[in-house]
Amino acid sequence: MKTKETTFSENDIRPKDLLEGQKIAVMQDVGMLLSNADKFVPVNCPACNANKGSKKYEKYSFTYLECSDCKTVYTSPRPTAALLGEFYSNSVNYAYWNKYIFPASESTRRQKIVVPRVDRILDYCKKYASPTNSILEVGAGFGTFCEEMASRKVFNRIVAVEPSPTLAQTCRSRGVETIELPIEKVALKEDEKFDVVVNFEVIEHLFSPRDFIQQCKRQMKPGALFVVSCPNAQGFDVITLKEKSNTIDHEHVNYFTPHSLDLLFKANGFEVLEVLTPGVLDADIVRNTILAGDFSVDDQPFLKQVLIDEWETKGKSFQEFLTTNKLSSNLWIIAKNK
Repeated sequence: MKTKETTFSENDIRPKDLLEGQKIAVMQDVGMLLSNADKFVPVNCPACNANKGSKKYEKYSFTYLECSDCKTVYTSPRPTAALLGEFYSNSVNYAYWNKYIFPASESTRRQKIVVPRVDRILDYCKKYASPTNSILEVGAGFGTFCEEMASRKVFNRIVAVEPSPTLAQTCRSRGVETIELPIEKVALKEDEKFDVVVNFEVIEHLFSPRDFIQQCKRQMKPGALFVVSCPNAQGFDVITLKEKSNTIDHEHVNYFTPHSLDLLFKANGFEVLEVLTPGVLDADIVRNTILAGDFSVDDQPFLKQVLIDEWETKGKSFQEFLTTNKLSSNLWIIAKNK
């Protein structure tokens, strides 16, 4: 599949001058969750349901386990589904992103992330002969994907599901048909179901990914295309930076691998068509962490050579290696509803 080259940096989508305020918002959110820590519950692996987790990371007083069977990383104990729903409705960090970071970085996000994302979805529709009457985005956030998809005039109906009140209002302000409910509360008639369902960076936030997948499945026509993206537990910046990776945070409770995400979708009645890691920022993220003095490569001469000393000549090809070999932290799966 041909996609447009996307060359940009971490700062383009997360402006440094706004990150201090965002860090404060994050800590407020962490405090909100930890104030209910007595209500957290233990869980099995969200991919294979095995009860074979061993401690992998600890951050912000959250414990992250790694499944010995499928290598999924997940928080346990974790907030209940009800606690997470309340949290996302009142998140200070989400409100901060909606008010400051999304508007400041939207132009770059649209051109470097959203436009290629829409191109990729349309390519998959063509590749797998999917009907294009209707598409549903679950967790639509700022609404940029739906707006960009509408501009292509391919789908007759484009709908956003966004439970966060501030983000749902932003979607509506863009003229996007919006359902302000969690997906589990969305009930469609048979003739309202969708040809394509997508969600980007959602499944890692959810108490039960299995339930979420089934809830999405209920919104799909037979043979519908389902496209999901999420962090990769075996992605370069995660396995290199460990707890220092921004991917490891209080919001993310599930970290799948290419293998475990494949297992999860097959177990829930989908035919898996492709699994890939098309990310472009892994090397830049680790490099920035090194330059900020938060991670040392003094004892890792290879990383020092590629990410610091010879970045201009080797950085791009190194990122391409990560992407091609499913080692990027941006994980995608394309599946078909059976």
